[in-house]
Amino acid sequence: MSDPYILFQNVSKSFGPLTVIKDLDLAIDKGEFVSLLGPSGSGKTTILMMLAGFENPTSGAVIVGGQHVEKLPPHKRNMGVVFQSYALFPHMTVAENVAFPLNMRGVAKPDSAARVQRALDMVQLGAYKERKPSQLSGGQQQRVALARALVFEPAVVLMDEPLGALDKQLREQMQLDIRDLHKRLGLTIVFVTHDQSEALTMSDRIAVFNHGKIEQIGKPSDIYDHPKTRFVAEFIGETNLVEGTITKVGKDRTTITLKQGGKLVVDTRPGLEAGAAATISIRPERIHFDRTAERENDFPGTVLDRVYHGDHIRVVLETRDQRFIVKTDRRMAVLDEGDKASASFTANACWVVG
Repeated sequence: MSDPYILFQNVSKSFGPLTVIKDLDLAIDKGEFVSLLGPSGSGKTTILMMLAGFENPTSGAVIVGGQHVEKLPPHKRNMGVVFQSYALFPHMTVAENVAFPLNMRGVAKPDSAARVQRALDMVQLGAYKERKPSQLSGGQQQRVALARALVFEPAVVLMDEPLGALDKQLREQMQLDIRDLHKRLGLTIVFVTHDQSEALTMSDRIAVFNHGKIEQIGKPSDIYDHPKTRFVAEFIGETNLVEGTITKVGKDRTTITLKQGGKLVVDTRPGLEAGAAATISIRPERIHFDRTAERENDFPGTVLDRVYHGDHIRVVLETRDQRFIVKTDRRMAVLDEGDKASASFTANACWVVG
């Protein structure tokens, strides 16, 4: 197995008495799209700034392409950076903005012009090169910032909340555009976001941060379906958390007795021990109201609330043991507040997070 292209080894970062990052180990392969996901203040932007060279680690090593870069200035790291604010020069044309990093590197004008055109064509703005930033929409300005980050063919592209200022529809389109560029160009991208949906949509892997440490890193499907901690389960999408005690561990099924006395069955996996406290995560879309299929877990209750979301109905069901949030298709629109219903789900729809 080849060595990772980007490597943080035991990296810590402090600002005075405040430690923002502590003992971070993180490896990223060449060509990967890795999102650093977490709430504000979790340390993800600080990590990006250390990688870009705008901050230096207090201790530890940052290695890129086999080279230690802890003391290397930003302009010598061959990294493109895209910020949320775009940071375009208002007095320059689109072409001049994109050419700026080439000018700083002393690239000859004929070569520069060709590379600028190529970069703008890549983001579908080839016809806009003579316009000023003020003549562009927010999405077009973000595309210019992306072209500027790509024009000098960097080894790594760093993005810090680059889509945060865009409206929902444009943001979703830009997510697909960036993902397409990543695949076509084989870019190594490190992407900072607090938007869970954004990270799930775009990433090869997601590193979930909390208080300067990685709570979990893995493929989007692993992070969503198999969260390792309560924090990850709650931060990545919506979930139902059920508390109980493990009472029986069988070969295939494990039984958990809930605090209210009911029982819940989950798939057996390594690390589950009888007598241990357990927190179980069940995603709302994996709970059903119909009883046509046989499922190990069934909780009768009463509908407290229902909200129409277009593509699904969000229902809150009060049972003796637990209040469940259920996301179901529009066929269940017949349910109304006060109706009797039953939340049922299979053993493999549950995941023990602690």
